[in-house]
Amino acid sequence: MTTLRLGDTAPDFTQESTAGAVHFHEWAGDSWVVLFSHPADFTPVCTTELGKTAALASEFAKRNVKAIAVSVDPLDSHNRWVGDINDTQNTTVNFPILADADKKVANLYDMIHPNASATATVRSVFIIDPRKVIRTTFTYPASTGRNFDEILRVIDSLQLTDAHKVATPANWKDGDDVIIVPSLQDPAEIAQRFPKGYKAVRPYLRITPQPNK
Repeated sequence: MTTLRLGDTAPDFTQESTAGAVHFHEWAGDSWVVLFSHPADFTPVCTTELGKTAALASEFAKRNVKAIAVSVDPLDSHNRWVGDINDTQNTTVNFPILADADKKVANLYDMIHPNASATATVRSVFIIDPRKVIRTTFTYPASTGRNFDEILRVIDSLQLTDAHKVATPANWKDGDDVIIVPSLQDPAEIAQRFPKGYKAVRPYLRITPQPNK
C-alpha cells in the first residue's frame, strides 16, 4: 500500500453514508474537505468529536469546507449512533458519515495501522483543497480526541498562504502578523502586496500585518 503524502491527489471513491451514496470527488465539488476517520461507533471520544464537528458547521461553511467522517461500522449502526451524538452533544449531525464496512476508504487512505489495531481506523485527518490535493494530514491515537481549533487554524493558514505570498509563524492564528516568503525579493512587488510595510528582523525573516485584514 502506498502512503499518501502532501501534494498527492486524494483518492476518489463511492461509498454509502448517512446522507446516501457519496461519490467523493463529485460530492466535494469546489469546496475544501476535512475527511476524518473514527475507530468505532458508540465510543466516547468519537461521539464528542462528531458532535464538535456538527457544532462548528458555520465555521466550516464560512471557509468553504465540507466535513465528512468515516468508520468501518455499517450504515445501520451509524444511523443509530447519530441519535446518540445529537442527544448527548446537544447538536444535529449535518455531514455524512461513511459506512466503510468493507474498508474500501480506510485502505485507500491508509487509515488502519495494524500495530495499533488490525480492524479499527486510527484518528486520521485529511485536509483536501478544491483541486482534490491533500494539503495536510494528522494522525492521532484512539485515546486522544482531535483539536478542532487546530484544524480550523490550519485551514485558515492554507487559504491565506494560497492567496498571498506569506507564511504563518509558530502559534499563528487568524489576525496575527505573518511572514513574507523569502522568495519574494522585488521591492516594488513587496510594496504593492504589503502596503502596511514590514519589519525585517533578519533579511530572511520579514514580519508584516496579515494582508487580508
